[in-house]
Amino acid sequence: MFHFKLNSAIRRFRLIAFIEGLSYLLLLFIAMPLKYGMDIPQPVKYLGWVHGLFFVLYQLALIQNAIPLRWNLLKIAGAFIASLLPFGTFVLDAKLLKPEEEKHGNNR
Repeated sequence: MFHFKLNSAIRRFRLIAFIEGLSYLLLLFIAMPLKYGMDIPQPVKYLGWVHGLFFVLYQLALIQNAIPLRWNLLKIAGAFIASLLPFGTFVLDAKLLKPEEEKHGNNR
Protein backbone atom coordinates (compact mmCIF):
# COMPACT_ATOMS: atom_id res chain seq x y z
CA MET A 1 0.00 0.00 0.00
CA PHE A 2 2.73 2.46 0.95
CA HIS A 3 6.29 2.86 -0.16
CA PHE A 4 8.80 2.96 2.63
CA LYS A 5 10.40 6.06 1.18
CA LEU A 6 8.44 9.03 2.49
CA ASN A 7 10.35 11.56 0.41
CA SER A 8 7.30 13.39 -0.93
CA ALA A 9 4.54 15.33 0.80
CA ILE A 10 1.79 13.25 -0.80
CA ARG A 11 3.36 10.01 0.46
CA ARG A 12 3.61 11.42 3.96
CA PHE A 13 -0.03 12.55 3.71
CA ARG A 14 -1.09 9.06 2.65
CA LEU A 15 0.71 7.50 5.63
CA ILE A 16 -0.71 10.03 8.09
CA ALA A 17 -4.21 9.54 6.63
CA PHE A 18 -3.88 5.77 7.07
CA ILE A 19 -2.77 6.04 10.70
CA GLU A 20 -5.41 8.69 11.46
CA GLY A 21 -8.13 6.52 9.96
CA LEU A 22 -6.92 3.43 11.80
CA SER A 23 -6.73 5.26 15.14
CA TYR A 24 -10.26 6.59 14.59
CA LEU A 25 -11.62 3.10 13.94
CA LEU A 26 -9.84 1.71 17.00
CA LEU A 27 -11.24 4.54 19.08
CA LEU A 28 -14.80 4.05 17.81
CA PHE A 29 -15.01 0.27 17.68
CA ILE A 30 -12.71 -0.88 20.48
CA ALA A 31 -11.98 1.88 23.00
CA MET A 32 -15.49 3.37 23.16
CA PRO A 33 -17.23 0.01 23.68
CA LEU A 34 -14.70 -0.80 26.41
CA LYS A 35 -15.42 2.51 28.13
CA TYR A 36 -19.20 2.44 27.92
CA GLY A 37 -19.83 -1.31 27.88
CA MET A 38 -17.27 -2.53 30.41
CA ASP A 39 -16.44 0.65 32.33
CA ILE A 40 -12.77 0.63 31.23
CA PRO A 41 -12.02 4.28 30.32
CA GLN A 42 -8.21 4.10 29.90
CA PRO A 43 -8.17 3.03 26.22
CA VAL A 44 -10.27 6.07 25.27
CA LYS A 45 -7.92 8.36 27.16
CA TYR A 46 -4.71 7.12 25.56
CA LEU A 47 -6.02 6.25 22.12
CA GLY A 48 -7.84 9.57 22.11
CA TRP A 49 -4.50 11.36 22.58
CA VAL A 50 -2.91 9.40 19.74
CA HIS A 51 -5.87 9.98 17.47
CA GLY A 52 -5.92 13.69 18.32
CA LEU A 53 -2.25 14.01 17.43
CA PHE A 54 -2.75 12.29 14.07
CA PHE A 55 -5.89 14.32 13.39
CA VAL A 56 -3.83 17.52 13.74
CA LEU A 57 -1.00 16.05 11.62
CA TYR A 58 -3.61 15.07 8.99
CA GLN A 59 -4.90 18.65 8.78
CA LEU A 60 -1.36 20.02 8.47
CA ALA A 61 -0.54 17.47 5.76
CA LEU A 62 -3.76 18.43 3.98
CA ILE A 63 -2.66 22.06 3.87
CA GLN A 64 0.88 21.07 2.87
CA ASN A 65 -0.50 19.23 -0.17
CA ALA A 66 -3.55 21.30 -1.12
CA ILE A 67 -1.67 24.55 -1.68
CA PRO A 68 1.13 23.37 -4.02
CA LEU A 69 -1.17 20.98 -5.88
CA ARG A 70 -3.72 23.78 -6.28
CA TRP A 71 -6.66 21.71 -5.04
CA ASN A 72 -9.99 23.45 -5.37
CA LEU A 73 -12.19 24.11 -2.36
CA LEU A 74 -14.29 21.01 -3.06
CA LYS A 75 -11.27 18.69 -2.85
CA ILE A 76 -10.05 20.37 0.31
CA ALA A 77 -13.48 20.18 1.95
CA GLY A 78 -13.84 16.54 0.89
CA ALA A 79 -10.45 15.67 2.37
CA PHE A 80 -11.38 17.45 5.61
CA ILE A 81 -14.76 15.69 5.83
CA ALA A 82 -13.06 12.34 5.14
CA SER A 83 -11.14 12.75 8.40
CA LEU A 84 -14.44 13.00 10.30
CA LEU A 85 -16.05 9.87 8.87
CA PRO A 86 -15.24 6.27 9.76
CA PHE A 87 -13.35 4.72 6.81
CA GLY A 88 -13.27 8.18 5.17
CA THR A 89 -9.49 8.44 4.97
CA PHE A 90 -9.27 5.03 3.30
CA VAL A 91 -11.77 6.09 0.62
CA LEU A 92 -9.89 9.38 0.23
CA ASP A 93 -6.64 7.49 -0.30
CA ALA A 94 -8.12 5.30 -3.03
CA LYS A 95 -10.04 8.06 -4.82
CA LEU A 96 -7.72 11.06 -4.50
CA LEU A 97 -4.37 10.56 -2.79
CA LYS A 98 -3.08 7.52 -4.65
CA PRO A 99 -3.98 8.99 -8.08
CA GLU A 100 -2.35 12.30 -7.07
CA GLU A 101 0.83 10.47 -6.09
CA GLU A 102 0.86 8.59 -9.40
CA LYS A 103 0.22 11.83 -11.29
CA HIS A 104 2.87 13.92 -9.55
CA GLY A 105 5.27 11.22 -8.38
CA ASN A 106 8.44 12.47 -6.75
CA ASN A 107 8.40 15.82 -8.51
CA ARG A 108 7.91 17.62 -5.20
